[in-house]
Amino acid sequence: MSRTLSVHCPVEIALTPETFHAYAVPDGVALRPGDAVQVHDVPTEIAFGEVIRRDCRATVRRAGLLKRAWTRATSVFLLTSLYEVGFEPKPTYPVSGTSSA
Repeated sequence: MSRTLSVHCPVEIALTPETFHAYAVPDGVALRPGDAVQVHDVPTEIAFGEVIRRDCRATVRRAGLLKRAWTRATSVFLLTSLYEVGFEPKPTYPVSGTSSA
């Protein structure tokens, strides 16, 4: 059985020299594996150097028992794909107009 909740969700988006982040954590709801969250009326553009804080609404769709169990079972395998993030050396390409001799 799935159920849908509408909750308050403070949002913070920052694009500064120090940080680039977006936080949206629904209030008063403990999220569980398989739950889906959709935040409404979030700003889609931000200028460099700006930090935006807004009070938004979010729709939380609770996962049913089967989806929650499936998410728990497969999450370990999906987590390992994060280990393959950018630790390879960057390939170098010859600059046009120069020789390698």
